[in-house]
Amino acid sequence: MNYNNKIFKPIKNSENGETTEDTIFKYKQEGNLLTSEYHGGNIKKGHLIGLVQENGAIEMRYHQINQKGEFKTGMCTSQPEIMKNGKIRLHETWQWTSGDHSKGTSILEEV
Repeated sequence: MNYNNKIFKPIKNSENGETTEDTIFKYKQEGNLLTSEYHGGNIKKGHLIGLVQENGAIEMRYHQINQKGEFKTGMCTSQPEIMKNGKIRLHETWQWTSGDHSKGTSILEEV
């Protein structure tokens, strides 16, 4: 699975998450190294870095500044699903590594 130059938007997120349908993720991939810049909605600016497994699953870490000016960090595991239209849906399980350290789930879809 190659995520290079793919754009994703959240379609669902836990209440304790900060991404919204207005957040845009632009993925870059070289080998199994994945990076992304993201922004929009509650997020002023964010970055993630991760490793893509052979089955397309992603293990990642992220940091971001929200619209309130707060710095947040977290970790996430994404499991890909290929939809009928050929685009990728990512099922994510994440946890904040700052603040309250709470956990959540989200779903992103390729635009």
